[in-house]
Amino acid sequence: MTKRLALIDMGTNTFHLLITEVDEGGNRTDFVKTKLPVRLGQGGISKGAIAPEAYERALKTLRDFRKQIDEYDVETVRAMATSMVRNASNGDDFVKDVFKQTDIQVEIIEGEREAELIYYGVRSAGVLDEQTSLIMDIGGGSVEFIICNNQEIFWKQSFEVGAQRLMDRFFSADPIPDAEVAAEKRFLAEQLQPLTDSVERYKPVRLIGASGTFDTLCDIDALSHGDNTRQLSQPAAFSLQIADFYKIYQELLHKTHDERLAIPGMLEMRVDMIVLASILVDFVLETYNLKEIRVSAYALKEGVLAQALESM
Repeated sequence: MTKRLALIDMGTNTFHLLITEVDEGGNRTDFVKTKLPVRLGQGGISKGAIAPEAYERALKTLRDFRKQIDEYDVETVRAMATSMVRNASNGDDFVKDVFKQTDIQVEIIEGEREAELIYYGVRSAGVLDEQTSLIMDIGGGSVEFIICNNQEIFWKQSFEVGAQRLMDRFFSADPIPDAEVAAEKRFLAEQLQPLTDSVERYKPVRLIGASGTFDTLCDIDALSHGDNTRQLSQPAAFSLQIADFYKIYQELLHKTHDERLAIPGMLEMRVDMIVLASILVDFVLETYNLKEIRVSAYALKEGVLAQALESM
């Protein structure tokens, strides 16, 4: 028996829609796989509410998603909202308006559950093995860390230190001043103390990056080596050499907005936030002495899919 599902991941920066069909053997056929820069957190994340313009952009995007879902005669629709909606004073009103306008019932995912679903998504990409890894998923509002292997989760936590929040706090000039880089790292050291304690206990050997920032870093890296096949083949898992990350990182720190936008592989929706996100990646690599980066193209929505298939 085949099953057709639509999965919507309503992130703080990006909305994703996946419409897929899965047969009884677990083989997947994707009909729609799209991501749009809705920027739900723009203008409101630091004030604790979804700003009017972002609210309207989100509703319009979801109305468009509904049309696509209807075209494909989907049986099951799962829509997940994360950091921005769960922390916004008008988050509940937003969820009601989404239902009223689109008949899509949004689930507001708590941070711990978000981390767990990301783990299942990353695991389904085939990037984990028996060694202990640290998964990091950098969103606009929150960052999820999971210490795990391919069998189990040892520890997980969601921190409200996403790239949009960091940008509002530390991106005072462009290129970002050295003092702000240092300030962000001091802030992260303080905020991520529970992670530091858990890394000390479980001793992960590598970093596994999931979601947008890492996808873009890998696209930039591939194109810098003259490889334009990665975006076409869209693998579920790949690796990023530490030296290659640091080469890109130095570029991001010292270029202006327009210069970053000109980097092959850069996405306009990520051009500023990737600076703050890359400082976070540097902090994690350096603080926890991790010598390998693997990247998963799968994250939250694929985790929801993996769990949905288990219950079929």
